[in-house]
Amino acid sequence: MGKIDKKQTGLKELKSHLDKLYKTFDLEYLSSDPLEFVHKFKERRDQEIVGLISSSLAYGRVAGIKRSIEKVMAIVGPHPCRFVMNLDPKKDLSAFDGFVHRFNDGKDVCCLLYFAKLMMDECGSIGGFFLKGYSPEHRNIKEALAAFSQSVLSLDATPVYGKKELPKGAGVRFFFPTPVDGSPCKRLNLYLRWMVRRGDSLDFGLWKKVDPAKLIIPLDTHIARISKNIGLTRRASPDWKMAEEITEALKEFDPRDPVKYDFALCRLGILDKCPSKADPDKCESCLIKQICIL
Repeated sequence: MGKIDKKQTGLKELKSHLDKLYKTFDLEYLSSDPLEFVHKFKERRDQEIVGLISSSLAYGRVAGIKRSIEKVMAIVGPHPCRFVMNLDPKKDLSAFDGFVHRFNDGKDVCCLLYFAKLMMDECGSIGGFFLKGYSPEHRNIKEALAAFSQSVLSLDATPVYGKKELPKGAGVRFFFPTPVDGSPCKRLNLYLRWMVRRGDSLDFGLWKKVDPAKLIIPLDTHIARISKNIGLTRRASPDWKMAEEITEALKEFDPRDPVKYDFALCRLGILDKCPSKADPDKCESCLIKQICIL
């Protein structure tokens, strides 16, 4: 009898629990995620715009995130793409007066939407603009994401800021971080997941020229903590390298679609099903208790 490969046995057990988690947290839990807003629209270009808005504001507590997205959606109305394509910051900036979401204000959101307009004017879609820096030869999405952020922040900001070059302190920069600086780029990776992934009813698969296997998991505090608890990463800092390490670990279970587990894993934290400290009651009913080291 051959020796039992403990590593392979452990991977099979981990995959079994992750797959169960993936099947458990599906569209029924959409109300706990900003992705809910994107599902309210059927037109592709509307989904791109609403996805950009929703992912860009996806920081902080879920309740606050949803309130802020609702405020922006009340401004853009039932046809988001039409609003964006007709956007004139000189005339429409006042519509965003009083908007505040933690680090960002109405001017930042107006600039975000104006940049979306410029992207669509140039390439026909936000996805087309992203593809300018994408190559199937890249190991993952890092280079394309860095090129995307750099290109967006180089767009003509004159109608919003009165000059072409974006000011260094402009809040819209917060929406377009780069992995080159070590940022995990959580919100941009979230947007990419929504636009690229296909194969289930959760994400939209609109950007078909981008390979889902190249995506990096949207790393937030929930994903970082839970990933440590189940052995997906040993890194201490929630940076780009940790996001890559977790994604590489998830490729052991689904190399073609590693970030499919993101939504389910994140539900454990967002729905307070996975506490930061061991809790006998919550831990007993947890779907991943057998593979958790907490």
